[in-house]
Amino acid sequence: MKNLPYRDNVGAVLFNDAGLILVARRADLPNAEGAPGGWQLPQGGMDAGEDPAFAVFRELEEEIGTARAEILAEHPRWLTYDLPEHLIGKALGGKYRGQRQKWFALRFLGTDADIRLDLDPHPEFDAWRWVRLAELPGLAVEFKRAIYEDLAQEFARFAG
Repeated sequence: MKNLPYRDNVGAVLFNDAGLILVARRADLPNAEGAPGGWQLPQGGMDAGEDPAFAVFRELEEEIGTARAEILAEHPRWLTYDLPEHLIGKALGGKYRGQRQKWFALRFLGTDADIRLDLDPHPEFDAWRWVRLAELPGLAVEFKRAIYEDLAQEFARFAG
């Protein structure tokens, strides 16, 4: 596992006018309504040489159907997580040990009607909702929980 690289990735903590954040339910876990990991923040891989700020808007467009947002802040560090052993060789195309992520806080400039999970022919998510930032760590799978705790602390100033 230690010989495998991290996959470069960006993530979005998308705040609405009420200071709530968007979380979406993974389409491959439709019965995970209350289970940790069933709901997550929009995130995705970066293309080689791609600017993280550009990538986060591309990922929003791909995953939730809209990039109507503006960047409020960029997390000062790249955050990493390792996949659990049982997912090595299976998740992330089997090529990575985990992900190295650059996270952004963004303000949503659209309306709820702009969020369209059905625009991608292979949607990653099948449902979405607005939640309090403080709820975020409890939604994470164990191996991503430390990142979500860090995000909840770093971006708390934008929460309602």
